[in-house]
Amino acid sequence: MNRIKRHILRLAALVAVAVAAQACSVSFYKFNGASLDYTKYKTASIGNFPIRAALVYPPLQQLFENKITDMVAQQTRLRTIDSPQSDLRLEGEITGYTLTPQAVGENAYASKTRLTISVHVKYINNREPALSSEQTFSAYRDFDSSQMLSDVQDELCTQICNDLADLIFNATFGNW
Repeated sequence: MNRIKRHILRLAALVAVAVAAQACSVSFYKFNGASLDYTKYKTASIGNFPIRAALVYPPLQQLFENKITDMVAQQTRLRTIDSPQSDLRLEGEITGYTLTPQAVGENAYASKTRLTISVHVKYINNREPALSSEQTFSAYRDFDSSQMLSDVQDELCTQICNDLADLIFNATFGNW
């Protein structure tokens, strides 16, 4: 019986040592989401994103551009400059701002409406042009159809711009 206890204690000690060694290991994960070689990339620029959608919400352009600029500033060590010659550049246009009915209630009227915003983005990598890309991103939020768009528009646009900024950042600077 004592031999079994000793084996159990040895096994427990080995497990504890293995766990402690794993906990002390150096991690190479980047918690900011960016996967950039900062010896190669020093600067980034965010171009204008004019609204080219059929429906126009004037504050949207500035809101979107600020979200992207803030994300780059907060989650990378890149210096943001206003030049197309920066190491990395984002530019494009807001191509969609649409409202569509979603859930139809028992009275045959929509009970939910979806606000969708689409952005066409050009990612320009001046250091490695083969990594440049062009893509359209969309995000949406649903709201109760009994609400006026003007009452919920600011909050919905903020949420959607946050989602779009995440998608765009991860697809470009995050290199996902």
